[in-house]
Amino acid sequence: MPSHLIRPFSAAALLAACLLHPAWAAGQVEVRWVQPEHFSDVGRTGMDRDRTLASLAEILQKLGAQLPDGQVLTLEVSDVDLAGEILPGRTEDIRVLRDRADWPRMTLHYTLRAGTTVLKSGDAQLSDMGYLHGPPAVGGYVYEQRMIERWFKTEFAAR
Repeated sequence: MPSHLIRPFSAAALLAACLLHPAWAAGQVEVRWVQPEHFSDVGRTGMDRDRTLASLAEILQKLGAQLPDGQVLTLEVSDVDLAGEILPGRTEDIRVLRDRADWPRMTLHYTLRAGTTVLKSGDAQLSDMGYLHGPPAVGGYVYEQRMIERWFKTEFAAR
């Protein structure tokens, strides 16, 4: 058989295998903020709150790639307290990290589903009291990200 007749079939088969291969499949994370205007500390202004919650949602949603295909983790976050505390500055506010009672915290309810079946559900109080004693961190929300990733690994890695 001429090779030009085999190639279209092989390409289609390869494409189908790639689309169905579980290495590319992943679960997903849905985040709901419950009354974020009452959160302990997500910034001082509405714009700060929106930016903070968008960044935290992105961190949480990226974790969905670690879930098996078809699983959906729904998070209802009822409080966030970022690492450090805000001190008003002359031109802008400054977040100061002092390693006192200013560690990051998050309160949430979670439900892990596969289709309509609930695999796991519960309440979680995330916190990292030793947030400044880990590896050096640079960037925004790194302490919160480390805390969230640690919790996620503990709760869902065995699945």
